Amino acid sequence: MKFSEFGLSPKLLEAIEAIGFTDATPVQDATIPLILEGKDMIAAAQTGTGKTAAFLLPIIHKILNEPEDGNIKALIIVPTRELAVQIDQQMEGLSYYTSVSSLAVYGGGDGQSFDREKKALTEGADVIIGTPGRLMAHLNMNYVQIQNLKYLILDEADRMLDMGFNEDIMKIIGYMPKDRQSLLFSATMPPKIRGLAKQILKENPDEINIEVSKPNERIIQAAFIVHENQKIALVEHILKADWLRSVIVFCSTKDSTKRLAKELARKKFSAEQIHSDLDQKERESVLNQFKSRKITTLVATDILSRGIDIEDIDIVINYDVPNDGEDYIHRIGRTARAARRGAAFTFVSEKEQDKLLVIEELLGKPIPKAKIPSHIGEGPEYNPRSRKGKGRGRKR
Repeated sequence: MKFSEFGLSPKLLEAIEAIGFTDATPVQDATIPLILEGKDMIAAAQTGTGKTAAFLLPIIHKILNEPEDGNIKALIIVPTRELAVQIDQQMEGLSYYTSVSSLAVYGGGDGQSFDREKKALTEGADVIIGTPGRLMAHLNMNYVQIQNLKYLILDEADRMLDMGFNEDIMKIIGYMPKDRQSLLFSATMPPKIRGLAKQILKENPDEINIEVSKPNERIIQAAFIVHENQKIALVEHILKADWLRSVIVFCSTKDSTKRLAKELARKKFSAEQIHSDLDQKERESVLNQFKSRKITTLVATDILSRGIDIEDIDIVINYDVPNDGEDYIHRIGRTARAARRGAAFTFVSEKEQDKLLVIEELLGKPIPKAKIPSHIGEGPEYNPRSRKGKGRGRKR
């Protein structure tokens, strides 16, 4: 379906054309009409499917048709600063030809940023995008004006619950009027998300499911079964390819991220690190260098696996196997975006083989095993304990 068929404001269509959007993605096609009708909704879609525009476009359209009364009209709650900034940037683009205002509230800045947020929350930007902790910091000071809020959106709701934000989310919702439209977007739909939906959505909300928990088919996946001490040599071998322009290497801990980034820098690779120990300005600086191709490789924790909109990632490397299948899908979802192809390589040590088997079971098929370059040596056999237990009467 084309965006012109949704009945959106001409000012929105002008921005959509300027950005270069033409046809709606499946999640946009499924959700935009229902949001325009005022329905509450729980929507599941894999990363990179256009979820942000799916809720921003109809919300901006509806705000345009309401009186300008200085009240905050929509609140978008997200798990991370990076996602708040990304949504605010897309909001700026989509609302460029309109009078709809927005502000990202995410913390990590100086006193001036807090004062700026306080002013907007008091005087009323139309749309507030914020992280739970920072929003609670403002709400606890009793000056936030959301008593006339009309729209609540929870984005990456599963991630927020994983990060322990359930209590903050419910406290924030307690400040809102019950007569509102609520939308819950999540990459996955575990029971805890359905429990949250029952608490915040109206009875019998519409439910949309778009390819839940399945990676983009355009991603070429491969697993290298290696000894732990072979991982650095393998990542260096891959990064020497002269055609690579943009690579993300995911590590499971901050310490692993720091060690690998330091080693790659020592070997003169164009690499930087990003993790939660960096302050917001440092993280933004690193991301900007990466987006502008000033650096080729970004070594990151899972802070970067969700909600970061960086196009044209050639390869994602899982230096450490993710702790669960959902994290794997989010990590590799950084590549093959915007109808492009990409590759995802996962390094699997002997102690990580069971983790890979869990991921393969979630995917419903094995990940192809790639051969280690001969100069790195022979790797271990892929024989996870869970698989060895099959057919022998042992518990899995």
